[in-house]
Amino acid sequence: MATGISKNILLVDDNPLFLKILSQAFTTAGFNCYTAASGTEALDRLHTFKPDVILSDYEMPGMNGLEFRLNVLQIDALKEIPFLFLTAHEDEGIMYTGLNLQAIDYVLKTTPFDVIVAKLNNLLHTVSKQREITEKEIRKTVAALNIKTVPATLPKLNGFEVDFWHRSYQNIPGGDFIDFIDTKSYLFIVIGDLMGKKWDAWFYTFTYLSYIRAAIRFSVITNDTTTLAGILQQINVVVCQDEGLTNILSSLSLVRIEKQTGKVIYSGAGDLPLLHYRPDTQELTQINSTGMLLGVLPDGFYTEQEIIMAPSDQLFIFTDGLIDISSGGRQKTDYRYFADQMAGYLQAGQSFTNIKDNLRQQAAGLTDDSSIIYIQKTNVHA
Repeated sequence: MATGISKNILLVDDNPLFLKILSQAFTTAGFNCYTAASGTEALDRLHTFKPDVILSDYEMPGMNGLEFRLNVLQIDALKEIPFLFLTAHEDEGIMYTGLNLQAIDYVLKTTPFDVIVAKLNNLLHTVSKQREITEKEIRKTVAALNIKTVPATLPKLNGFEVDFWHRSYQNIPGGDFIDFIDTKSYLFIVIGDLMGKKWDAWFYTFTYLSYIRAAIRFSVITNDTTTLAGILQQINVVVCQDEGLTNILSSLSLVRIEKQTGKVIYSGAGDLPLLHYRPDTQELTQINSTGMLLGVLPDGFYTEQEIIMAPSDQLFIFTDGLIDISSGGRQKTDYRYFADQMAGYLQAGQSFTNIKDNLRQQAAGLTDDSSIIYIQKTNVHA
C-alpha cells in the first residue's frame, strides 16, 4: 500500500472476542484501530473521532448495523466515510438493503483475516487515489476561475494595523472567506465560514461575498444611514430568498472602522466571540454577538456594538477551524483552549507575525479551514 495514506479504522461488533482478534489483525497490518461494542457506542465515538473507514457488524442487540448506518448517514461530516458491513450469514435481502444505504461492501465473518485486511487496504488506496484526482481538478478549477476568497493585499488605514492568516484544509479551497471593503469614510472587515466540508462550501462563497459586497457598497453609495446590524439583516434576507442557497448557512463577523474618528463597530451572525486584548492590563476578553447564522430565518435578530479600543489594543476575529483540534485520532472543539493559548502568546509580548508562525507550526493538527484577522489600534484619533 502506498505510504502516506491515512489508515484509521472504526471496528464495531458486539462480540468482544471477535472484536479483539479483528483489532489485532488490523493493528498488525498497520492500521490505527478504534473499537466499539455497539452502534450506540460507535456513534458516541464518532463525536470525537473521524475514521477513514468503518467496518460494522450487522447483527447487534439494541441498534443493529443497518440502524447504525442510517444514523451515520444523517451526519454530514460522517456520511461520506467508506462503510462496510460484517455479517455471519449470506442473506441477499440484508445485503441488498445495506448496499442501498451506500455501503461499499459486505464482508463475511468466515473470510480469512488477511483477505479482510487486503480488502480494506485496497479500498483506502482507491479512495486516496480518487481524492488526489479530485483535489487536482479542484485546484485546476480554482486557477482557471482566478477568483479569490481571501484578499491578496492588506488594507492601509491611518491609526490601525490590519493583518490576517488563512490556511485551507489540506490546501483545498473551503468555506472560509475574508474581505476588506475600503470606502471613502469606512473600512469594512469581513470574515465568514460557510457550513460545509472542503470544496463543497467553496462554490457558494462567491455568492455570499457578492451579496455582502453589494449590501455594503449600496449603503455607502446611497449615503444610507443603515446600521451595521441593518446591513447584516439585509444580507440575511437576500440569502434566505435565494433558492440556490437553501440550507447553505454561514457565520459572518462584520466590523466597520470609521476613518475620521477611529470608531469600531461590530455585528455578528452565528460567529465565535471575538478576542480583545489590552496590553496595559494584559487582559484578554471575549466580545459576543447574538445574531443567528445567515440563511436560517429571515429575521436574524442582529445587534451591533461599539468596541472601545485604546492605543495598542488588539482585536482578533477568527473561524472555528482554529478551535477544532485533532489529537491522537480524536477531534475536539475547544474555544477556551485557543483563547488561553492566544493569551499566553500576547502576554509574552509576541507580535502577530510570531503568532502566525505558531499557527503554521500547528497546522497539521487542524481539521478545517482556519482564518484569523488581527486589528491593532496604533494611535489616538483627533
